Amino acid sequence: MDAHESVLDLIGRTPLVRVRMPDGDAGAAVYAKLEYLSVGGSVKDRIAAHMVRRAEADGLLRPGGTIVEATSGNTGIGLALVAAEQGYRSVVVVSDRVSGEKTATLRALGAEVVIRPAGLPREHPDHPVNTAARLAATTPGAWLADQYDNPANPEAHYLSTGPEIWRQTDGRVTHLVSCIGTGGTISGTGRYLKEASGGSVQVIGADPASSVYGGGDGSPYFIEAAGHFRHPDTLADTWPKSYHQDVVDRVLPVTDRDALLTLRQVAREQGLLVGGSSGTALAAARRVAAEAGPGALVVVILPDSGRQYLSKYFDDTWMLRLGFLDGDPDRSRVADAAPTGDDAPPLPYLNSHCTVGDALTALRARADAGAPAELPTGPCPDGRRPTAPELTGSVTLPDLESALLDGRAAPSDPLGSHPGPPLPHFGHGESAATALAELTVQERQFAVVLRDGRAMSLVRAADLRAVCPQD
Repeated sequence: MDAHESVLDLIGRTPLVRVRMPDGDAGAAVYAKLEYLSVGGSVKDRIAAHMVRRAEADGLLRPGGTIVEATSGNTGIGLALVAAEQGYRSVVVVSDRVSGEKTATLRALGAEVVIRPAGLPREHPDHPVNTAARLAATTPGAWLADQYDNPANPEAHYLSTGPEIWRQTDGRVTHLVSCIGTGGTISGTGRYLKEASGGSVQVIGADPASSVYGGGDGSPYFIEAAGHFRHPDTLADTWPKSYHQDVVDRVLPVTDRDALLTLRQVAREQGLLVGGSSGTALAAARRVAAEAGPGALVVVILPDSGRQYLSKYFDDTWMLRLGFLDGDPDRSRVADAAPTGDDAPPLPYLNSHCTVGDALTALRARADAGAPAELPTGPCPDGRRPTAPELTGSVTLPDLESALLDGRAAPSDPLGSHPGPPLPHFGHGESAATALAELTVQERQFAVVLRDGRAMSLVRAADLRAVCPQD
């Protein structure tokens, strides 16, 4: 009988499929390893099962125990699947930016989901990693999976993913392209392939452009389960021990726009419905294939399915609102009412750490110049454009002066201790008429304009009205 005794037998052993490249046969052949065809839907099934087996063997996880982990979703899903099959309780901590599809999947598998705010400094007690560690320490019989520093993470790929690729390509693989999140996939798989090939296989990391792995500034990005974000207030930027930098030959930064448009394109044109990190990896693989030329064989790991991101990456409304789509050029767009090019002046913005006194000075100067005396606020440091997640609040001159007058604020107070609601924001490609209608309903006079997830300028309702067709 061709059957399996356990759902865990269906983890891994995923297929390779050739991916068509834009330049046809001019570059190297590219084969994608479809990790989303593993039973739990992602590459993280492998480490979930292996980490649990190691914990059981080491006596760290006993029958009836509780598995605890902080995750961007996929490792939690893998652990919840293993827990359901093996009779463990699972508690999974995620940030509030994780897709709704992932949290729904976790709950469907019986996991208790704990949601914490995204964008916190690493030392903050509510950071998902710190929350998970605290829950594991205070729950009897709990074991913290700790994928970031657990040696069983890269080991799982050294024992399974690497050998599979070597066998599937008959040892012909010349390049491996993989995203870097915890670093386990690229470290374990890459190490095996380098050893098997006598060091000839090149291992290339694909990384969101602002991630620190590839030399970015650490600012927020919109690709889940890849890269390394660094909050401006984080004191010690600790990288995962699961990431073995000595295995990786180079890291290619990929913009969010490139990743998102790539994943949407391969879904429409090649039937590959994959997630954001897969889009990042595919965009990098295209560059590697073009450089390597005919005769090379590139394997790119596609970690998860696009079904987990239908409400985000495949939703035109989400993409437009964050400025990843340019909209209809035949209609008046938000970009027609405000500067959104690279040469646009810096966005007027106040860091949450500035004082109330400094904020008052800036707001009064704007009022004297005839500009709106209201500004967005948040944690973005000076020297770069804020991202959408860093538009955490706003402040107005009347509100701040009132707080100062009645004693609720002092000039030396940090501005962040007197938060106002965030300003509305619109993508540069959105309809100007739609944006104007939303501002009218909200009774707001201006909003932030985003392009590729970053704040480019402020737009006034009057500016939007001026570019809208007149009846």
